[in-house]
Amino acid sequence: MPTPRTTRLDSSLPLALEGYAWLPNRLRRADADVLRTRVLGLPMVALHGPAAAEFFYDERHVRRHGAIPGPVQSTLFGHGAVHTLDGDAHRVRKALLVALLMDGSIDGLVERVEATWDEAARDWASRRVVLFDEASRVLTRAVCDWTGIPLTRDEVPALAGDLVAMVDGFATAGPRHWRARRARTRREDWLAALVERVRRGELKAPAGSAAAAVAEHRDADGAPLDARTAAVELLNIIRPTVAVSWFVAFAGHALHRWPAQRDRLRVGDPAFSEAYAHEIRRFYPFAPFVGARAVADLTWGGERIPSGAIVLLDLYGQNHDPRSWPEPYRFDPDRFVGRQIGPFELVPQGGGDPRTGHRCPGEMITVALLRDLAVRLARLSYRVPEQDLRIPLHRIPTRPVDGLVIEVAPAN
Repeated sequence: MPTPRTTRLDSSLPLALEGYAWLPNRLRRADADVLRTRVLGLPMVALHGPAAAEFFYDERHVRRHGAIPGPVQSTLFGHGAVHTLDGDAHRVRKALLVALLMDGSIDGLVERVEATWDEAARDWASRRVVLFDEASRVLTRAVCDWTGIPLTRDEVPALAGDLVAMVDGFATAGPRHWRARRARTRREDWLAALVERVRRGELKAPAGSAAAAVAEHRDADGAPLDARTAAVELLNIIRPTVAVSWFVAFAGHALHRWPAQRDRLRVGDPAFSEAYAHEIRRFYPFAPFVGARAVADLTWGGERIPSGAIVLLDLYGQNHDPRSWPEPYRFDPDRFVGRQIGPFELVPQGGGDPRTGHRCPGEMITVALLRDLAVRLARLSYRVPEQDLRIPLHRIPTRPVDGLVIEVAPAN
């Protein structure tokens, strides 16, 4: 492996200008899978590749506590969330989410999303709609019903807007960030009050629902979650589900750019639709990188990583590395047909074992919903009018500039 290169200048401005391309560009110029850099004055070590992902997701090497910046906790994850925990505290809290998002049946959520989408699609007939916005409302309605959170139809647009804002504003210092903070505060207040009502018996949460499970959960110390932390974890179920709207917009973008694949999706072949979902997640930008802190003095790729150092794992670059993905900038769902995906290969939502590690436990839900909605979108009769279809890499998280506007045909 070539000798790692050190970037002595602070990379805060290049990161803001290049976004998703920032880390892959520097690693490529260094011709290495490890690089020293600085962001906001903090020294960091950046790693790349499946071997780096395996190293990064080993709790003997890195920890999350103290590594997630306060602004990200205040917008995307919430303070005290499972993402910020390590050791037994993480394992016990993660088991709660795994039971809800993996071990428990997600068929109920998929069925609710299907029914909500079909109902909404009837309302789109003969109209021009923004696919991203409509998908966020469909997902908001369905996931709140599935989790046992009472919600009227009139409340859906505002809640969907807040959930989108939390994701949209975590990586910026501007108005999007402050909008995300206000949205999180508002929704944590709302859900904390809901949890307290459930605990007092004033509100009946459906048996087996996420609302009931979070309200009843006891952490590693045997104590129930305080109402605010319970609200944070409920948001960490509904917010990532609504974030699938990014992938739905990307699916619409892919169907427009490569329309020949529409007929294969319409058939509803499970193998191809799942491969299509994986290729959407690989090809399009979602998370640029993740960070943690070294738990001890470490060495990777011949490079010393001192204890406490911030370690970054390049996600976007790995998903576009030609060593793993031949012709990585060619959109090709067939690369996943019949392929077993290793735990450290495809990493749009992290790597490793989602049951015990820090990989997103909602990844199975993302794949299930995306493969289903991509088929429904392919079967929908619509045209794509003139609009801005660019997906700017400097914007994190990015999406089609106009949200993918479609003109839906009249109902038959």
